[in-house]
Amino acid sequence: MTVKILVADDHAIVRTGLRSIIKAEPSLHLVGEATGGLETIELIKKYHPDILLLDMSMPDLDGIIVLKKIKPDFPKMKVLFLTIHEDEALLREAIKFGASGYILKKAAETELISAIQTVMRGDLFIDTSLLRQLVDDDASKWEESHAKYEPMTSREMDVLRLIARGYTNRQAGQELSISTRTVEGHRANIYKKLGVNSRVELVRFARKHKIIDQY
Repeated sequence: MTVKILVADDHAIVRTGLRSIIKAEPSLHLVGEATGGLETIELIKKYHPDILLLDMSMPDLDGIIVLKKIKPDFPKMKVLFLTIHEDEALLREAIKFGASGYILKKAAETELISAIQTVMRGDLFIDTSLLRQLVDDDASKWEESHAKYEPMTSREMDVLRLIARGYTNRQAGQELSISTRTVEGHRANIYKKLGVNSRVELVRFARKHKIIDQY
């Protein structure tokens, strides 16, 4: 299946870089490029993209406003913010209004394809550099507050947080210096202990029980 992508960024150099990355991937098709918020909305209506790569700061309408305006009419379209802003408040606001991901421009060249694949699966992608701003590191405190769930090991808690933040099994393994197979084993145990069946359910669980901060 070919994934239709619309790029919205007012910087020509950024659009050129994104165009090159997208065109190098056979499964992706760039349907258009916008340089402002109003133009973005018009091109969405024209092309109905599967994914919108959206800059946070653009002329006439910023990214959050564009998201608020188009998401109700295009609920299936994935919105992946591509920005220079390492801002937890902006990240929270983006997710609150329906964004599927948040990636920093400095990481786009190496992480963009992975981010696109993640959001197309229906999962949430959060740039790695923002992870530590959102994660509650006190695993023991969580376990004491939620004793009705089968206790998890500290390593399972590490894997849970990374999965909830959109990491693939491979990426989680690299972050924790363990094998992908080991991550898969921890992931299966986590799903069983928490009674969830997908990453989407896991993210909801993590938010509800404050394993990660609420958005």
